[in-house]
Amino acid sequence: MKFNLETTEIFIPDGLPVAKALARTTHLCLAAHQDDIEIMAAGPILTCFQQEQLWFTGVVVTDGRGSPRDDLYKNYTDEEMRRVRFKEQFKAAFVGEYAAQVMLDYPSKSIKDGKDERGVEDMLTLLKATRPQYVYTHNLADKHDTHIGVALKVIAAIRRLPETERPEKLYGCEVWRNLDWMVDSDKVSFDVTKRENLQAALLGVFDSQICGGKRYDLASMGRRKANATYSESHGVDETLGLSYAMDLTPLITDDKLDPKAFILAQIQKFAEDVAARVGKML
Repeated sequence: MKFNLETTEIFIPDGLPVAKALARTTHLCLAAHQDDIEIMAAGPILTCFQQEQLWFTGVVVTDGRGSPRDDLYKNYTDEEMRRVRFKEQFKAAFVGEYAAQVMLDYPSKSIKDGKDERGVEDMLTLLKATRPQYVYTHNLADKHDTHIGVALKVIAAIRRLPETERPEKLYGCEVWRNLDWMVDSDKVSFDVTKRENLQAALLGVFDSQICGGKRYDLASMGRRKANATYSESHGVDETLGLSYAMDLTPLITDDKLDPKAFILAQIQKFAEDVAARVGKML
């Protein structure tokens, strides 16, 4: 495989040859930053863990140079921070027993540039190498611009595949904005009740971010518990942890469907649900 950046790195936790390791992928996650995968894709990570026929591969698109830093990392240069973030991501891949962990190493500005197609090209290369059944990325209502940039490039890359080679499903997951607001019938729910120890370990290896003043570990586990409790107002809890995703599959089955129109339609459904609920009480 050839990527646009010579600094792209691929880590294979069990040491298998790269091509073989990628080819076994069934669940592929393409995320903007180091630790985004572990925040938003706990469901598929747990699904694949210790399964011989199911394999999770993670892809981090950006380089981590602009990460906030404090405590031990307060005086780290951008390049030193990049190496720390890479190392942390590789630790997570080892703990989670990923098939592979790919670091594309792009600066955020290139991912937010709709005219820069290098990221799309590299994603297409990986899609061809992995042929996943399921793909996970950021949801289109996320409030982080780089996350939206990644999601749009993932959609663009999948659309370049022949229809017969496209994944079965594309999911947009929670990071910066949860998806509790979505109409229940449109939410995709992943039960993450089991293996809280593994989930905590995956989040906990990102020490540079936790020391930097962002408790993503506590916040992510808390969100999953909150989702489970608040998922149903008139029934007892059926799970102890839930993560939500938006089904983006229509955007890879209909190439003419505009991503902006798609997400605005989701928001309109929410608006109509609120209006109907209030209206019937008046």
